[in-house]
Amino acid sequence: MKKDFKRFDMYIPPKKVKWFLKPLIPLIVNSGIKKHKPVITYENTKDLKAPFLLLCNHNAFFDFSVAEHVLGKNEANYVVAIDGFLNREWLLRDVGCICKRKFTNDLVLVKQLKRVINMGNVAVLYPEARYSLCGTTAVLPASLGKLVKFLKVPVASLICHGHHVNSPFWDTSHERGVVGTEATYKLLFTADEVNSLSIEEINSRIVNEFQYDDFKWQKDKGVIINDPNRAKGLHRVLYKCPVCGEEHSMDSHNAVLECTACDAKWEMTELGELKRINGEDQFTHIPDWYEWERKCVAEEIEKGTYSSGELEVSVDTLPKDKFIHLGKGTLIHDMEGFRVKGIDVEGDEFNMEIDARTQYSVHIEYQYLFKHGDCIDLNTINDTWYIYPTGKFNVTKMALATEELYLKYQRDKGVNLPKGLA
Repeated sequence: MKKDFKRFDMYIPPKKVKWFLKPLIPLIVNSGIKKHKPVITYENTKDLKAPFLLLCNHNAFFDFSVAEHVLGKNEANYVVAIDGFLNREWLLRDVGCICKRKFTNDLVLVKQLKRVINMGNVAVLYPEARYSLCGTTAVLPASLGKLVKFLKVPVASLICHGHHVNSPFWDTSHERGVVGTEATYKLLFTADEVNSLSIEEINSRIVNEFQYDDFKWQKDKGVIINDPNRAKGLHRVLYKCPVCGEEHSMDSHNAVLECTACDAKWEMTELGELKRINGEDQFTHIPDWYEWERKCVAEEIEKGTYSSGELEVSVDTLPKDKFIHLGKGTLIHDMEGFRVKGIDVEGDEFNMEIDARTQYSVHIEYQYLFKHGDCIDLNTINDTWYIYPTGKFNVTKMALATEELYLKYQRDKGVNLPKGLA
C-alpha cells in the first residue's frame, strides 16, 4: 500500500538559526542550567571553533540544553527524529534542525551534515539515536567512522551523567529533582587525526568514550533521590521476574517494583539501587537486571525459538509532522524480523516488513504522548509507523531481540562486530 500522503521533504537544506529566534535559545538553555547546575569538564576544547562534528550521548531532553551551553557562540544544527517535528516543523527548521527517520540507511542525512560543515556550523549528532532505556550506552552504528572520515573536520564528544536518573525514559511524567549533574566536553579527534587514523581506530575511540552508567554515577556520587514515585514505570524496562521467570507480571508504583505472579518485591532506594523486600537479592544494580534480560532473549534467538506471536495492533503513520491513523492490523516479531499488516480506515490493505538482517536496533516508546500506550516505531526511508500492540507483549524485549538478532545474523556471515557497534 502506498497512500498519497504529503511527506516530509528530507532534501531541503539545513538553515542557520533565524535571527528572531536566537534570543529564545539562551532563555530555554539557561532555565535548565540554573535548575540542574551541571558541573562541566572541558578537555582541549578552549580553542575549538566551528565547523566540527559533536557526538553526544542521549538520556533526556536536558541533553540539548547542555550541548547549547558548551557550544557557546558556535552555531549548531541538530539531527532530530521526525517525531520531534510533530506540529512544529516550521520552528525546528528555522532553528536549523535536520530531520531523520530512525535506524534507516539514510545517505541524504550524510549530505545534509556535509552542508552544515560547509556552512561553517557545528553538526550535532546523537549516534545512539534514542534515549537510553536504563541509563547505559546504547549500540552505536559502525558507520560512524566512515562519517567522521567523510566530513574531514575535528570531532568533539559530550557525555552527560545524571540526566537519566533525573528523568528516566521509562517515566518522563516528572523529573526527580537532581541537582549537580555532570558532563565532559572533549576534543576527541583533531582534523589531522581524522585524516591519519583508520575507520576502525576512530570507531574504537568513539565506543570507549561512550561508556557511561547513570545508576553507577548516582551511587558513586552519593546523589540522593527521595522522590516518592522514583520507581514508577521501572517495570517497563525490568519486565522479566528473576525469581519466577514470568515476563508479563512485573509492575511498579511509588518506590516499589514487584512481580504479581510470585509476589517478589523490591524497593528502589534513594541511591537508585534495588533491595529485595521479601527475599534474597538477585540484582541490586538496575543495568545488571536489564543485561540479564538481554542474555535471556539471546538464548531464545540461539535456539531459534524467539517470537512475539501474532499481536493485534493499532497503527498510526507519521509521513510529515502530523499523525494519521492508518488502521488496525497484526504484528509479528520473530527470527525473520518485523511483519505488520492490516486494513486501513479506507478498506485498503497495508503492510510493512523489515528483515532482521538489515535492522541493528529499533525505537520504542513507553506510554507515548502519555495516553496511547507502549509502542514500536518502525521506519522506512519514506514512512514512520507507530504501532501499538494489545495483549501480552513487551516492547523492551522486542528492542533487545532486534539488536541480538542482527548480531546473530552478522556472526552467521562471519562478521564479528566489536562490542558496542552494530
